[in-house]
Amino acid sequence: MNRFLATVVVAGWLGLAAATGARADATVGAPAPDFRLQDQDGNWIRLADHKGKWVVLYFYPMDDTPGCTTEACEFRDNIFAFRRLGVTVLGVSVQDVASKKAFATKHGLPFPLLADTDKSVAKAYGVLGVMGVARRETFVVDPQGRIARHYPSVDPKTHSTQLLADLGVMTRPGAVAP
Repeated sequence: MNRFLATVVVAGWLGLAAATGARADATVGAPAPDFRLQDQDGNWIRLADHKGKWVVLYFYPMDDTPGCTTEACEFRDNIFAFRRLGVTVLGVSVQDVASKKAFATKHGLPFPLLADTDKSVAKAYGVLGVMGVARRETFVVDPQGRIARHYPSVDPKTHSTQLLADLGVMTRPGAVAP
C-alpha cells in the first residue's frame, strides 16, 4: 500500500477524514435533525421524545474500541452529574443493536447506545467519515430541539468533563447558549 493510500485509510478509520454528507441540517442554532433508532435493548428512541430536555448526542466510530470505550466509560462515570443537570446522554454509532448490547453490558453503560445501521443519522449530522463510520463529534441539543453546541474535535478522556462544565453554564436559568 502506498503512503498516501495508507494515510487516507488511517484517517478514515480514526474519523478524521472529511464528511461524506453536508452539515447544512446540523448547525448551531438550527433544529436538530430528528431520528428514530434502536438502542442496545431494542427500544426505539426518537430525539423528539426528549423535547423539553437537554440532550448530549455523541457520535463515536465503533463499539468496544479503545478511544470509544474510554469516552463511553467517562460518560458512565459522570452519568449522575449529567442527570443532576437534567441532561440525557445518547451515544450513536453505525454498528448494530447486538454490538451495542455487548458493548453496554461489558462496560456497564447506563445510557442508550443507538444503532445507526443505515448511517442516515450520521449523514444528517454531517459526521459520517469516508470509511463509513461516524467521526467522534458531539452535539448538545437544547430543550427546544435546537443545536446549542457542536464539538467537532473531541478528546475521549476529557470530553465528558468538558461537557459538564459547559452544560453547567448553559442549563442555568436565564442562560444563553453559546
